Amino acid sequence: MSRRKAARAEVAPAVAQRSGLTIRPVRRGDLEAVIAIDTRVTGLEKPDYWRSVYRRYGESATTAGAQFLVAESAGEVLGFVIGEVRDWEFGAPPCGWVFAIDVRPDARLGGIGTRLLESICAGFRRAGVRKVRTMLASDNTLILSFFRSQGLMAGRFIPLEMDLDE
Repeated sequence: MSRRKAARAEVAPAVAQRSGLTIRPVRRGDLEAVIAIDTRVTGLEKPDYWRSVYRRYGESATTAGAQFLVAESAGEVLGFVIGEVRDWEFGAPPCGWVFAIDVRPDARLGGIGTRLLESICAGFRRAGVRKVRTMLASDNTLILSFFRSQGLMAGRFIPLEMDLDE
């Protein structure tokens, strides 16, 4: 990440506040909006999954280094980002992992995703890590384009998988 982008990330919450958008930790009352955004984007309703994510990463997070942030404007949740610091995963030093980020489709292209990513990265820096990673489906060109526009690029790990069908 460039020094200029890093400097912007350190002040992201203050910048977001001035423009009428607040990036803040999730609250229990935000969960239905998060579920609705995910359902709209993925076409799959997963309320049990999101309740589990909230228990793990929300207000009373049980995971050290966990972050679940929402972007709010005029009392509406417009997007969210979730991640955590993972220690020595795959033999790598501690780093931040973003495993979910989304913005309501009708609120996109206004910089909300950028502000969410900058805010979670600022939290990772405060936790002492200097690298952020994520993983995404190779055919998800929208999120791939977003992450590339933010400076993320292919890393040193190669994902491998196999079907466990009998």
